Amino acid sequence: MSELSWVEAGLLAVLLFAAATLYSSVGHAGASAYLAAMGLFGLAPDQMKPAALTLNVAVATLATWRYVRNGCFRMRIWIPFTSASIPAAMIGGYLTLPSTVYKPIVGAILLLAAARFLWEPWLTPRSTPDRSHQPAEPIRPLYWPLALVGGAGIGLLSGLTGTGGGIFLSPLILVMRWASTRETAGISAAFILANSIAGLGGLLARGGTLPPGLGIWLIAVLAGGWIGTTLGVRRLSIPILRKLLGVVLVIAGGKMLLSELSWARVFPSWGS
Repeated sequence: MSELSWVEAGLLAVLLFAAATLYSSVGHAGASAYLAAMGLFGLAPDQMKPAALTLNVAVATLATWRYVRNGCFRMRIWIPFTSASIPAAMIGGYLTLPSTVYKPIVGAILLLAAARFLWEPWLTPRSTPDRSHQPAEPIRPLYWPLALVGGAGIGLLSGLTGTGGGIFLSPLILVMRWASTRETAGISAAFILANSIAGLGGLLARGGTLPPGLGIWLIAVLAGGWIGTTLGVRRLSIPILRKLLGVVLVIAGGKMLLSELSWARVFPSWGS
């Protein structure tokens, strides 16, 4: 495809800004949303993945810095997941499983996780007189063998789907109660950053190219990332953060399922 016009590049920047704002508020970087937006504008496939990973690295770097700086991070949880994920992601990147096999399964898992966060009863007591005070979330000690297995599995899925893996990591940590909601956002951001850097390095080493409009898109996602992380770190309550995570999981899971429907062939970019 020829280069995008200035109008198209600007409209794409608006979509990328919105995606970065939503995703970064829960510690994610938005790679799957960036790919979908680029596909809508017909960006060349060989440029979409390196561009999305570059944007992912930018937002994940900002998010990691802001969440860590505000104490929303736990190194002892990040280490086992990340150490097991990166080599598994490399393996996933080399595998060529048919999308008709793993996309519906992964999509259904993400939708089930989303349902938990969108409709579960919250722990915040209604009788608490001071609504600015939120009780501490119950935290369980990390079980390292399970974290290593989970990290490897998430890395494999990350390599297969071309994402940073945060959409799989956040639900696992929260369901197992290994960290608080805000800490989970910081852990996910740092996890995504490590995986995205590894993936981008591999793509560029193979001769991947970046589109000319990347500069304005970087500005857009960094602006969105700044707003999103501000909301995630300081402004939004824990129930709202969990509901936003549910929305992100619905988008990611729904995209995977829709991409395999027969009528989705009319919009082939949706399956990117």
